[in-house]
Amino acid sequence: MLMPHGTVPFVRPSSCWDLKLSQKSASVSHGKLGCSAVYNSVEGHHVQKQHIVHSYKVNFTRVSYHLCKSVNERTTRHWLHRFHVNASSDDDFRSSRNIAISLFKRYKNVIDRGGGDNLKEFVGAGVNAYALGCTDEGLRKELMDIKDSGVEIEGLGSYGGGTSLKFKVHSFEVRECILWLSIVFITILCTPQPTVIRWSPNPPVSADVLHQWKGFCALIANAYYVKGMAWLPVKTLQLEQMAVTGHSEEPSVVASRMQLVFSTLEVVSPQWPRV
Repeated sequence: MLMPHGTVPFVRPSSCWDLKLSQKSASVSHGKLGCSAVYNSVEGHHVQKQHIVHSYKVNFTRVSYHLCKSVNERTTRHWLHRFHVNASSDDDFRSSRNIAISLFKRYKNVIDRGGGDNLKEFVGAGVNAYALGCTDEGLRKELMDIKDSGVEIEGLGSYGGGTSLKFKVHSFEVRECILWLSIVFITILCTPQPTVIRWSPNPPVSADVLHQWKGFCALIANAYYVKGMAWLPVKTLQLEQMAVTGHSEEPSVVASRMQLVFSTLEVVSPQWPRV
């Protein structure tokens, strides 16, 4: 009976760079019993099947690198397609800096042009950032680094195809943009799991932010899933804020926070057919 001289563990995409393999290639004289892992990025699991490796030398380090790179790219494209993120290219999501810039552009787009589809695009980009393992603090640092460097960001193009304006990043905009993102992340945590698969064991938001907004998001999620509601009294949410932080925001601000939570729920877990 032929026994394999070594096996290669299959890991999730976010851990590809942690994979430690021998630099020596495996060789066989006639044939070897191998193991291949087929990963389904939607189902979130892998299955193994036996096969015969007929090659005499296998560079497992190179194979594992290209396998993980391929899975990462397919996963990114899957989330972009599923949540309808209108990205100019997949390059928007190949680094935490690019993700931060993409989110900030969409935040500015909502501020300058209003909600609706623009808000859904921000939410979609935020859901994608969650799935790819980003954290609110990590993206905050990226935006603050851009702000400190004084680099200008080019905004999203207008619907008429005109050239978009460039703008600088300001501290108060970073705070609000990351707060929006944190609310999107916490809303996902309040949904029946696993609504969105996250490729990182790191918490998406800090403990303080989670404590401050989890009750707020949970109230809206409960109304959405249990009662089939798409709106809550602003006063109810203000009372929740008062109980947690000792103060509440203005009614118009609270209403905009509520709209962000409901928009996130509609993106990740639609409950009603589209008209």
